[in-house]
Amino acid sequence: MRLRNKQDFWSGLMFVALGLGFAWKASHYQLGTAARMGPGYFPFWLGAILALLGLVMLLGALSKRADQTSIAPFNWRILLLVVGSVVVYALSLRLLGIYLSVLVLVLLSSLASHEFNWKVSLANAIFLVAFTYLAFIKGLGLIFPLWPSLAGTH
Repeated sequence: MRLRNKQDFWSGLMFVALGLGFAWKASHYQLGTAARMGPGYFPFWLGAILALLGLVMLLGALSKRADQTSIAPFNWRILLLVVGSVVVYALSLRLLGIYLSVLVLVLLSSLASHEFNWKVSLANAIFLVAFTYLAFIKGLGLIFPLWPSLAGTH
């Protein structure tokens, strides 16, 4: 067998590893049965299904009928922007409040896109701020600092 579709192969391998990891971790909890599910039942089977689907994808990449693809060189800038924006969000939430932190998160992570557009990113950020308010503050009743605090506490 020759590796033809490198994207599907590495994606499948990642899914297999994640699925097996989740299933292994979930097996440390009580599984129970389908009629009386324990806390580990759903994550165990979800991980097992993910691993199985990853295996199907991985084997499909080795098929003679698979499209031949290659993988572009890894872009560290994109990784840094996406992970960095999440870190900035976590560090700024208490000081800036949830509204401005979500705004900063979306705008920073949008810079990772090859099709970056300020207007679209700002519209997306405003939508996600509104969604955050409706879903987490109003809907679930979670307590977050909403606006910036000069002292850093609320």
